[in-house]
Amino acid sequence: MNRQQSNQRSDIYSRITTKIIADLKQGVRPWTKPWTAGGGTAEVSRPLRHNGQPYTGINVLLLWSEAIARGFASPRWMTFRQAIELGGAVRRGETGTTVVFASSFIRAERTETGAEIERDIPFLKTYTVFNTDQITGLNGLAHSIGPDQDWMSRIGAAGRFFPIPAP
Repeated sequence: MNRQQSNQRSDIYSRITTKIIADLKQGVRPWTKPWTAGGGTAEVSRPLRHNGQPYTGINVLLLWSEAIARGFASPRWMTFRQAIELGGAVRRGETGTTVVFASSFIRAERTETGAEIERDIPFLKTYTVFNTDQITGLNGLAHSIGPDQDWMSRIGAAGRFFPIPAP
Protein backbone atom coordinates (compact mmCIF):
# COMPACT_ATOMS: atom_id res chain seq x y z
CA MET A 1 0.00 0.00 0.00
CA ASN A 2 1.45 3.33 -0.97
CA ARG A 3 1.24 6.55 1.03
CA GLN A 4 -1.65 7.97 -1.06
CA GLN A 5 -3.79 4.86 -0.55
CA SER A 6 -3.05 4.94 3.17
CA ASN A 7 -4.01 8.63 3.40
CA GLN A 8 -7.25 8.05 1.45
CA ARG A 9 -8.23 5.18 3.74
CA SER A 10 -7.52 7.13 6.93
CA ASP A 11 -9.38 10.11 5.44
CA ILE A 12 -12.48 7.93 4.90
CA TYR A 13 -12.24 6.59 8.46
CA SER A 14 -11.79 10.06 9.93
CA ARG A 15 -14.67 11.54 7.89
CA ILE A 16 -17.05 8.82 9.07
CA THR A 17 -15.85 9.09 12.67
CA THR A 18 -16.22 12.89 12.58
CA LYS A 19 -19.76 12.55 11.20
CA ILE A 20 -20.80 10.10 13.93
CA ILE A 21 -19.28 12.27 16.68
CA ALA A 22 -21.05 15.37 15.31
CA ASP A 23 -24.37 13.49 15.31
CA LEU A 24 -23.78 12.33 18.89
CA LYS A 25 -23.11 15.90 19.99
CA GLN A 26 -26.45 16.92 18.47
CA GLY A 27 -28.22 14.12 20.32
CA VAL A 28 -28.70 11.81 17.32
CA ARG A 29 -28.00 8.17 18.08
CA PRO A 30 -28.53 6.37 14.75
CA TRP A 31 -28.11 2.90 16.23
CA THR A 32 -31.17 3.42 18.44
CA LYS A 33 -33.49 4.37 15.62
CA PRO A 34 -37.03 4.92 16.91
CA TRP A 35 -39.82 2.66 15.64
CA THR A 36 -41.16 5.47 13.54
CA ALA A 37 -39.53 8.34 11.74
CA GLY A 38 -40.77 11.64 10.41
CA GLY A 39 -42.56 12.77 13.55
CA GLY A 40 -44.06 9.38 14.28
CA THR A 41 -45.85 8.99 10.96
CA ALA A 42 -43.52 6.97 8.76
CA GLU A 43 -42.51 3.33 9.04
CA VAL A 44 -38.85 2.65 9.83
CA SER A 45 -36.93 0.58 7.33
CA ARG A 46 -33.34 -0.31 6.71
CA PRO A 47 -31.82 1.93 4.09
CA LEU A 48 -32.27 0.31 0.69
CA ARG A 49 -30.34 0.52 -2.57
CA HIS A 50 -32.22 1.52 -5.70
CA ASN A 51 -33.01 -2.14 -6.41
CA GLY A 52 -34.46 -2.85 -2.95
CA GLN A 53 -31.37 -4.57 -1.55
CA PRO A 54 -30.66 -3.39 2.02
CA TYR A 55 -27.44 -1.63 2.93
CA THR A 56 -25.22 -3.28 5.52
CA GLY A 57 -22.53 -2.36 8.02
CA ILE A 58 -21.63 1.23 8.76
CA ASN A 59 -23.69 2.39 5.77
CA VAL A 60 -26.89 1.64 7.73
CA LEU A 61 -25.82 4.04 10.49
CA LEU A 62 -24.61 6.68 8.04
CA LEU A 63 -27.82 6.66 6.01
CA TRP A 64 -30.13 6.53 9.04
CA SER A 65 -28.26 9.46 10.53
CA GLU A 66 -28.54 11.46 7.31
CA ALA A 67 -32.23 10.61 6.92
CA ILE A 68 -32.92 11.83 10.47
CA ALA A 69 -30.90 15.01 10.04
CA ARG A 70 -32.49 15.94 6.70
CA GLY A 71 -36.01 14.63 7.28
CA PHE A 72 -36.11 12.09 4.45
CA ALA A 73 -39.18 9.86 4.46
CA SER A 74 -37.97 7.40 1.80
CA PRO A 75 -35.61 4.56 2.77
CA ARG A 76 -34.27 4.28 -0.82
CA TRP A 77 -30.95 5.66 -1.98
CA MET A 78 -29.22 5.68 -5.36
CA THR A 79 -26.25 7.13 -7.16
CA PHE A 80 -26.52 10.04 -9.58
CA ARG A 81 -26.04 7.67 -12.51
CA GLN A 82 -28.70 5.24 -11.27
CA ALA A 83 -31.18 8.11 -10.98
CA ILE A 84 -30.51 9.10 -14.59
CA GLU A 85 -30.82 5.49 -15.78
CA LEU A 86 -34.26 5.30 -14.11
CA GLY A 87 -35.38 8.52 -15.81
CA GLY A 88 -34.93 10.75 -12.78
CA ALA A 89 -32.80 13.78 -12.03
CA VAL A 90 -31.20 14.90 -8.79
CA ARG A 91 -32.59 18.32 -7.88
CA ARG A 92 -30.22 21.23 -8.39
CA GLY A 93 -28.36 22.10 -5.21
CA GLU A 94 -28.93 18.76 -3.49
CA THR A 95 -25.93 17.19 -1.79
CA GLY A 96 -25.28 13.49 -1.58
CA THR A 97 -24.28 11.24 1.26
CA THR A 98 -21.06 9.26 1.35
CA VAL A 99 -21.29 5.50 1.74
CA VAL A 100 -18.48 2.96 1.65
CA PHE A 101 -17.81 -0.29 -0.14
CA ALA A 102 -15.30 -2.60 1.54
CA SER A 103 -13.90 -5.70 -0.12
CA SER A 104 -10.63 -7.36 -1.02
CA PHE A 105 -8.90 -8.91 -3.98
CA ILE A 106 -6.25 -11.60 -4.40
CA ARG A 107 -2.89 -10.65 -5.87
CA ALA A 108 -0.24 -13.21 -6.76
CA GLU A 109 3.29 -12.10 -5.94
CA ARG A 110 6.71 -13.66 -6.17
CA THR A 111 8.94 -13.74 -3.13
CA GLU A 112 12.69 -13.20 -3.25
CA THR A 113 13.13 -16.98 -3.38
CA GLY A 114 10.92 -17.20 -6.47
CA ALA A 115 7.95 -18.80 -4.74
CA GLU A 116 4.57 -17.46 -5.70
CA ILE A 117 2.25 -16.44 -2.90
CA GLU A 118 -1.25 -15.06 -2.95
CA ARG A 119 -2.01 -12.00 -0.86
CA ASP A 120 -5.49 -10.89 0.13
CA ILE A 121 -5.48 -7.10 -0.26
CA PRO A 122 -8.36 -5.22 1.37
CA PHE A 123 -9.67 -1.99 -0.09
CA LEU A 124 -12.20 0.64 0.81
CA LYS A 125 -14.03 2.76 -1.77
CA THR A 126 -16.44 5.61 -1.20
CA TYR A 127 -19.28 6.72 -3.38
CA THR A 128 -22.08 9.24 -3.13
CA VAL A 129 -25.77 8.38 -2.96
CA PHE A 130 -28.93 10.48 -2.96
CA ASN A 131 -32.18 9.75 -1.19
CA THR A 132 -35.11 9.38 -3.57
CA ASP A 133 -36.69 12.37 -1.82
CA GLN A 134 -33.93 14.40 -3.51
CA ILE A 135 -34.73 13.08 -6.99
CA THR A 136 -37.45 14.18 -9.38
CA GLY A 137 -38.89 12.31 -12.35
CA LEU A 138 -38.99 8.83 -10.85
CA ASN A 139 -42.83 8.94 -10.88
CA GLY A 140 -43.19 6.56 -7.95
CA LEU A 141 -40.76 4.13 -9.58
CA ALA A 142 -38.31 4.39 -6.68
CA HIS A 143 -40.92 3.07 -4.27
CA SER A 144 -41.88 0.12 -6.46
CA ILE A 145 -38.38 -1.11 -7.26
CA GLY A 146 -37.35 -4.26 -5.48
CA PRO A 147 -39.04 -6.83 -3.29
CA ASP A 148 -41.26 -4.71 -1.02
CA GLN A 149 -43.60 -6.58 1.26
CA ASP A 150 -46.26 -5.40 3.60
CA TRP A 151 -45.39 -5.72 7.28
CA MET A 152 -47.81 -8.60 7.93
CA SER A 153 -46.14 -10.85 5.35
CA ARG A 154 -42.73 -9.95 6.81
CA ILE A 155 -43.93 -10.97 10.27
CA GLY A 156 -45.31 -14.23 8.85
CA ALA A 157 -41.96 -14.97 7.22
CA ALA A 158 -40.26 -14.60 10.62
CA GLY A 159 -41.89 -17.87 11.66
CA ARG A 160 -39.42 -19.74 9.45
CA PHE A 161 -36.60 -18.52 11.65
CA PHE A 162 -38.37 -18.56 15.01
CA PRO A 163 -40.67 -21.57 15.05
CA ILE A 164 -43.34 -21.56 17.70
CA PRO A 165 -43.09 -24.69 19.84
CA ALA A 166 -46.18 -26.88 20.08
CA PRO A 167 -47.98 -26.67 23.46
